[in-house]
Amino acid sequence: MANRIIGNIIENYKNEYNEVPKKKNLFKWANDLLNILFPLHQPEESALRIQLEQNRSDFYFLMIETKKNRSQAKELTRLFYDNLYAIHQDLLKDADEFLNNDPAAKCMGEVLHTYPGFYAISIYRIAHLIHKTLKIEYIPRMLTEYAHGKTGIDIHPGAEIKAPFLIDHGTGVVIGETCKIGKHVSLYQGVTLGALQVDKEMQNTKRHPTIEDHVVIYANATILGGNTTIGNHSVIGGNVFLTKSVEPYSLVHHKLETKIKNINTETKNINFII
Repeated sequence: MANRIIGNIIENYKNEYNEVPKKKNLFKWANDLLNILFPLHQPEESALRIQLEQNRSDFYFLMIETKKNRSQAKELTRLFYDNLYAIHQDLLKDADEFLNNDPAAKCMGEVLHTYPGFYAISIYRIAHLIHKTLKIEYIPRMLTEYAHGKTGIDIHPGAEIKAPFLIDHGTGVVIGETCKIGKHVSLYQGVTLGALQVDKEMQNTKRHPTIEDHVVIYANATILGGNTTIGNHSVIGGNVFLTKSVEPYSLVHHKLETKIKNINTETKNINFII
């Protein structure tokens, strides 16, 4: 039995696996970076410099793990850290959006260190930089799927999301690869921004919707299609299913009748479908 399994493993091994860093190293690097950007305690400049330099060195060796030569690894490392200030600025805007809009948020520290939506957005912005600017495909997916596993929020690193951006609660949120999201957009749990159909031939086409600025999309709404645009300042209610565009300042809601009866006086049997 062992020989058959071993033979099958060797036969089906793909050389592309050589270009993947060890998961524990990658995830540790990402979490260390977030701890540097958003420290729990008052930071000292000298300590921050040391931590940032160590993080930079860790990223360089991640690039070496992916079979980049030293020159390539050095250039990719420079490129990432040259863009880190912009990422930090966007994340600060995201955090402010949480604090200013969520009545349950009592302080900035609560947002930075406990909110799953903010964590998923943070990992996404790091992964998106690697995907778009460094032109690396594998690592960004590893990062966003790691955040997906921890938060239940699935954001493809190829999606284009401006800041500030808010995901409240977040479990079950799906944001597809070619989705475009403007500024001051808020999503709630269970929202899907997906494709109308899954077809490999559509790989290089826009398959996911565009969400313009100042849009709120409430729980379990589903918006599908690459030609679907939600106009600015619109509100999409819970459980809405949309496959066509809506104009700016639209209010879209799903009408669902809820009846309340008294158990003691109701004579008809109620058929609960689960």
